[in-house]
Amino acid sequence: MQISSASEFGQIVKKIRKKLNLTQAELAGASGTGTRFVIDLEHGKPTCEFEKVLRVAQMLGMKIEVTELPFPLRELDS
Repeated sequence: MQISSASEFGQIVKKIRKKLNLTQAELAGASGTGTRFVIDLEHGKPTCEFEKVLRVAQMLGMKIEVTELPFPLRELDS
């Protein structure tokens, strides 16, 4: 599945969490984060700490892959 925003990722996290019958507090405890973090992540907060995002994803059994495109989407400013 390809995602293009923090909001989309948050919706997926929430869907999987609910499928596993976990509360936000249970997911937070299991992943070593706080309940506020899980709430923010599920609401698509774009400034969530990436290391914590990865821990939550791992606890939910999610696999995150990166695919390198053959060309940049836009030219980087030098």
